[in-house]
Amino acid sequence: MSDLRVTVGDRDLEAIWSDDAPETRVALEDALPVSGRATRWGDELYFDISIDAPAESATEVVPEGAIAYWPTGNKLCLFWGETPASHESEPRAAAPVNVVGRVADIEPLEDLEGGARVRLERAEE
Repeated sequence: MSDLRVTVGDRDLEAIWSDDAPETRVALEDALPVSGRATRWGDELYFDISIDAPAESATEVVPEGAIAYWPTGNKLCLFWGETPASHESEPRAAAPVNVVGRVADIEPLEDLEGGARVRLERAEE
């Protein structure tokens, strides 16, 4: 069962929360739903978000499908593959991010061209 629905353009993706950054997760949960026109950076999309959370278990290397908050830039990020900062094939942020969730299936993102509108909301029960 998914906790979250992530919509990227016309693609609906199921996602679950992680326990990596609990304070950031609470701040994001309180702000839901959030959306924005995303900028693409390699196999990452990011957009502005209005939450205030400090770095918390922040890391540059993230798992495929990671949903993360970049505290320095107030951005919500979605990673599914290599970025310009990657070493070999791991997803890597430009600066440390707080991982708050993970998309279950990244396959629908693999043929995404350019940026897209992204929306994150609670999954319907």
